[in-house]
Amino acid sequence: MQDNGKSPKYHQIVATARKLFWKHGIRRVTVEEICQEAGVSKMTFYRLFDNKIELAKTVLSEVFDKGMRAYIDIMDNPQLSFREKVSRLMILKFERSKEISQEFIRDIYNNEEAELIEFIQNWQKQSLDRFVKDLVQAQQQGWVKKEIKPAFILYFLNKAQEMVTDEALLAMHENPQELIMEITHFFFYGISPDNVSKP
Repeated sequence: MQDNGKSPKYHQIVATARKLFWKHGIRRVTVEEICQEAGVSKMTFYRLFDNKIELAKTVLSEVFDKGMRAYIDIMDNPQLSFREKVSRLMILKFERSKEISQEFIRDIYNNEEAELIEFIQNWQKQSLDRFVKDLVQAQQQGWVKKEIKPAFILYFLNKAQEMVTDEALLAMHENPQELIMEITHFFFYGISPDNVSKP
């Protein structure tokens, strides 16, 4: 993304931070490690970013914005059936969760930095608001059971976030990505195979 007027060093720092955050989490990675890996001085770093939290917000903002654009492109595509949209969303989730470490998952959902917590909560509210809009529309069109309250679905999704950081549950899976995909698949399809008739 070199089209926003930022310098090559800015993009190098952001790309390096994303790689290190994904692998080790945000808390464990230091500014020194980012600078060394990116091949820039600390002076350059602090000329571009106030601190590591500002950099983390920049990285997450790029990732969240890209994910939201991809989500909207899928959901607003009139050529796709709802089932095809769900399938593509699951593929999107799969691609976006690649190489995410347990440390990164913990840092996202159990972070103690107030500024980062507020940033993540604001993004979550924005994405949930859009999801609820799409959910209500899907219910009106008969793609989602009308008897299931949107509030219950949101409650389930909040619990799913807690599940992603559950050590016992994580231990049952080879990596966080596998757990994320299993939760996503369960949310959309439940436990019954497609060819089982409804009671």
